[in-house]
Amino acid sequence: MKLAAIDIGSNAARLLISEASPNSTGVMDFTKLNLVRVPLRLGFDVFNNNIISEKKAAHLIDTIRAYKLLLDVYEVKYLKACATSAMRDAGNGAVILQEVKAQTGIDIKIISGQEEAAFIYENHVAENMDKTKSYLYIDVGGGSTEVTLFGAGKQIFKESFNIGTIRLLQQQVTEAQWQQMKDFLKQQLKNVGPVIAIGSGGNINKIFSLSKRKEGKPLSLDTLKDYYKEFSSFTVEERIHLYNLREDRADVIVPALQIYVNIMRWADTPEIYVPKIGLADGLIHALYEEIAI
Repeated sequence: MKLAAIDIGSNAARLLISEASPNSTGVMDFTKLNLVRVPLRLGFDVFNNNIISEKKAAHLIDTIRAYKLLLDVYEVKYLKACATSAMRDAGNGAVILQEVKAQTGIDIKIISGQEEAAFIYENHVAENMDKTKSYLYIDVGGGSTEVTLFGAGKQIFKESFNIGTIRLLQQQVTEAQWQQMKDFLKQQLKNVGPVIAIGSGGNINKIFSLSKRKEGKPLSLDTLKDYYKEFSSFTVEERIHLYNLREDRADVIVPALQIYVNIMRWADTPEIYVPKIGLADGLIHALYEEIAI
């Protein structure tokens, strides 16, 4: 069974196509067939002007049109498409998505930060780990950061904060917003005990790749701090060439590290696992649950 998810984020739009099939034990496996990422960078419009420009809207429509062709070629029957922080804040977001549907037939739903956190949790990574410990999912995007705590075999909380990499680049995150996140985490985690972090998003995946860690091995908080200091000492242009980064990764990777480091400090967690999951993966899992009923 072929499933697909479209994730319209503040930094990029992603199309994930997966094959769902049961393994020898009957558990459903999800095999990635294709992942396409287009750096639309809608947040640069929205967080400055509260609307998506005509140029960006046209790029979005062209991107979804291209995704539609891929979906047809792969003969995908089931699709879940969502848009997150930038589209939530855009005054013309709903109108643009109506135009997308009119031109491509693809219906994209704007989801709340709470829904975004819930979909990321759909990956259920922590269910395969030590049940005596608590796990904090941290998903850092261009417009928002979602945190979900998983412990004792169940979800304990999920929350979304308007602290994202593009907002930080544009100096649109206040000290009060940082304090709100800090206070929330300190309050929610004070009686939880040891917490292990699970990171998702393109930036933490890139850091994991650069670290040369083996799959399944965590990154330490000190490692993230070192990368933050190292990357901060270079310009975006220098990062592109020194670390072989795309421009749309080279600029956001420093604020992303700032978010991960702060959350891990406040959660008092010394390490973070990076299973290379994201919102699109969660959407695939949620879609399967919907159609399997």
